[in-house]
Amino acid sequence: MWPFSKSISLLDAGVFKGMTDCHSHILPGVDDGVRKMEESLAILSEYERLGLEEVWLTPHVMEDIPNKPSELRVRFEELCSRYTGPLKLHLGAENMIDSLFVSRLESGDLLPVGQAGDHLLVETSYFTPPMGFLETLERIKHAGFHPVLAHPERYVYMDLKDYDRLKEMGVLFQLNVFSLVGLYDEGAQRVSRMLLKKGYYDYAGTDIHALRILRNFVSGKLDKALAGSLSLLTCNKY
Repeated sequence: MWPFSKSISLLDAGVFKGMTDCHSHILPGVDDGVRKMEESLAILSEYERLGLEEVWLTPHVMEDIPNKPSELRVRFEELCSRYTGPLKLHLGAENMIDSLFVSRLESGDLLPVGQAGDHLLVETSYFTPPMGFLETLERIKHAGFHPVLAHPERYVYMDLKDYDRLKEMGVLFQLNVFSLVGLYDEGAQRVSRMLLKKGYYDYAGTDIHALRILRNFVSGKLDKALAGSLSLLTCNKY
């Protein structure tokens, strides 16, 4: 590593040491993430090498992927029975705010995240906000959950005023770490760096869907100052 370089890789910055991955699609065969148990175990083995400590498995729950919590719990137990390493594994879900979300919220048939089970990881379409988005976030709070917005940097319909408004409402933000180093598009990279500089993120996750993504982006580089902020963030637990 060049001593006078202004940038540093995620790996060299120690970003993953002690990290809690608050958003992942490692649970095999349940959504558009990892398909096979063997790949799930390979990712967890790589996580051990990188120094992660905890992982939240957060499969999609949405109209197009109508996962039921009871079925996901069974699959989670299967993974836990196969995994024998030191990582602490937890089951949650990434909930799409779609036309069925409110009924799921009202039924209470959810997989929240957090040690106290009082956080709810949610997402929206990347391109358009859901009808009554802010009202739905308030309903989540009224139901006793802290809403955690997954990867806010990826929503092209949002601008700084939207982010400010959400933070004023008490919505928590979860960063996709690899947004910072170009996994998605330049817009997501630019916004993720801006939000990190502003201190708007509360949690970090990989949102990993495949082992190749981890291998391709773990050495991605960013400014040393941002890397320092990120290293503090990745240890945050729900």
